[in-house]
Amino acid sequence: MLAYIAKRTISMIPSLILTSLLVFSFIHMIPGDPAAVMLGDNSTPEQVEALRETLGLNRPLYVQYGIWVRGLFRGDMGQSIFFHQPVLKVIGDRAETSVFIALISIVMIILVGVPIGIVSAARCNTGMDQFLSGASMFFASVPTFWLGLNLMYLFAVHLKWLPTSGFPSILESGDWSNLRYLVLPCLTLVAPNSALIVRMTRSSMLDVARADYVKTAYAKGLCESAVTLKHIFRNSLISVVSVLGFTFVGLMASTAVTETVFSLPGVGRLIVESVLRRDYPIIQGIILIVALMYMIVNLVVDLIFAFLDPRIRI
Repeated sequence: MLAYIAKRTISMIPSLILTSLLVFSFIHMIPGDPAAVMLGDNSTPEQVEALRETLGLNRPLYVQYGIWVRGLFRGDMGQSIFFHQPVLKVIGDRAETSVFIALISIVMIILVGVPIGIVSAARCNTGMDQFLSGASMFFASVPTFWLGLNLMYLFAVHLKWLPTSGFPSILESGDWSNLRYLVLPCLTLVAPNSALIVRMTRSSMLDVARADYVKTAYAKGLCESAVTLKHIFRNSLISVVSVLGFTFVGLMASTAVTETVFSLPGVGRLIVESVLRRDYPIIQGIILIVALMYMIVNLVVDLIFAFLDPRIRI
């Protein structure tokens, strides 16, 4: 197992180098002078030249890349043009909300999506299966902003059970009751993503249910629940775990619409604001961190694959 982990970890290095090259090239693929684009039309040539000197754009590309990579090893991703603060600090300030949303949502998605998918597969082509499949298709097609606004109207405005928007920091206040601010945003994200897990669990289990060893298990006289959980569900987990891994990263960085609806200070909203402000160092930093997260999640998913199916290690 250790050899497999070492092999998978080493295989990440070329991907990491290629990702860093693409992220570094991002600012140099902007048409025209990147410094002039950042400062806008009202900037003077002196201001543009000063920013070019600050960003090191007057140096050869390979020198700029080397300086940038050296800074990454020190945890230095540059300075935000808008906030005038280190990029890592700006992203870290917004990461708390996104981390809590992703963790709470992925737990709820697993608790809701996987059991419903198992029931739907076990009762395939029955009225129960048709109802669950129809409901999952409905929630998968519902726009998140529409669902979020309706949840806000029902639970915050009409029933007054939950707050409408915002999220006071738990790390600063130490008040864990602030998690109530994230209930509605998490429900908004759980609905469509749970529907995806329901469909994935159902289809994977139905594929496995046609295997010969499942028929053998039934022929040996095992009860239906034992065959479903031990033989069908376990062997269908590989595809479900893969989707769950990438869903988790998506919940961390691709929730701009939900964060905007509920006025949450998250990473997804920071991306949109940085694009509108042309704060390219922030955009570069977020892209690099998200790419790194995808690699780490992919590694974790591969390790889970190896645990579920030892043949993969060979």
